[in-house]
Amino acid sequence: MRIIIYGVGAIGGTVAAALALSGQEVIGIARGAHLKAVQADGLLLRTPEKTVRANYPCVSDPTEIALRPDDAILLTMKTQDTPAALERLRAAGVAEQAIFCVQNGVTNERLSLRHFPEVHGVTVMMPAAISAPGEVSAFSVPRHGIFDIGRYPGGSNAHDAKLAEAMEAANIAAFVSQDVMQSKHGKLLLNLSNILQAALGLDADYKHLEALLRAEAEAAYRAAGIRWLDVGAADARRAQLMQQRPIAGIDRLGSSTTQSLARGAGSIETDYLNGEIVLLGRLHGVPVPANTYFTELGARMAREGLKPGAILLAEAEAELSALGALPGR
Repeated sequence: MRIIIYGVGAIGGTVAAALALSGQEVIGIARGAHLKAVQADGLLLRTPEKTVRANYPCVSDPTEIALRPDDAILLTMKTQDTPAALERLRAAGVAEQAIFCVQNGVTNERLSLRHFPEVHGVTVMMPAAISAPGEVSAFSVPRHGIFDIGRYPGGSNAHDAKLAEAMEAANIAAFVSQDVMQSKHGKLLLNLSNILQAALGLDADYKHLEALLRAEAEAAYRAAGIRWLDVGAADARRAQLMQQRPIAGIDRLGSSTTQSLARGAGSIETDYLNGEIVLLGRLHGVPVPANTYFTELGARMAREGLKPGAILLAEAEAELSALGALPGR
C-alpha cells in the first residue's frame, strides 16, 4: 500500500512525516510556500520529545502522480476545500482506490461517496499546527494522536485494517471501527467550540457557551436519530495515549479554526462544524440559535480578515441574549 496525503498541513503533514519516518511509502500533495519547502528540504516534524526531518515526494496536484490500484488516498484538507479536491482526483483518474476522510465534521464522506465507491471515515484526535513553511508541530505524547477508522457508511474492510497497521507503525494510535460515523459525530460536538476559541481568544471564559452549543447539537442529533460516541474527556484512551505537552520555542495557536484565521486563509470550516448543527436544526425543526450565531460570526470573521480573539465575550453574550439564545443573562 502506498499512501497519498492530499493536504500536507498540520494534520496531513504530521501524518505524512510520521508515516515516512516509519518506512511507509508516502506521496504528499501541498501548495504554496509549504510545498516548496517540503520539496526542497523535506518536512520538519517537531514533537515534545524530538525534532526529526522526513523526506518524501510532494507534488501540487493529483494529476502529477502515476496512480496505482493499491493507493490509499487520505483527504486532510478543510471541508470547504473538499469538493475541488475531489474533482482533481477524478481528473487524475482515481476510480476504485480507497478514499479516507481524515477530516473534522461529517460531510466529507457523503461528498466523496458521490464520486468514488470506496470511502472511509477517520475520526481525528491530533493536536498539531504548522509552525512555519516546511515545518509542523505535534503536541501529543506518547502517541501523535488517536484515529478511529471505518468504512462509510458503516462496517470495515481490509483497507481499514491496512491503514490502521500503517498508522500504528507511525506512532499514531489507530482503532478500526464498525460505525466510525458515531465517533465522528462525537468529535463534532468537541469541534463546536473551535469558533469560540477563534473568536473570543484562548484565555476567554466561554465554558457556558460551550455547554449551550453542545445542548443544541445533542437536541438536533436526537431529533435526527443520530447516535454518537463520547470522544472527549470521558474517552479513557486520551489520558493514556494523547497527553498534550509543550514544545520548546513553539507557541500553539489553538484549534484549526484559530490557525486558519491567524493565517488569513480567507475561509474557515465553521460552516461544516456549527453549520452542520444549523442544517440539522432546520431539517428537523429544532431551534439552534447559538450555533446559527457562531456560524454566521465565523463567516464574517473570515470575510473581514479578523484575527483570533477579535470578538469580546461581553459582545457575543449581548448578541446571543438579544436572540433569546442565552437564557438568564
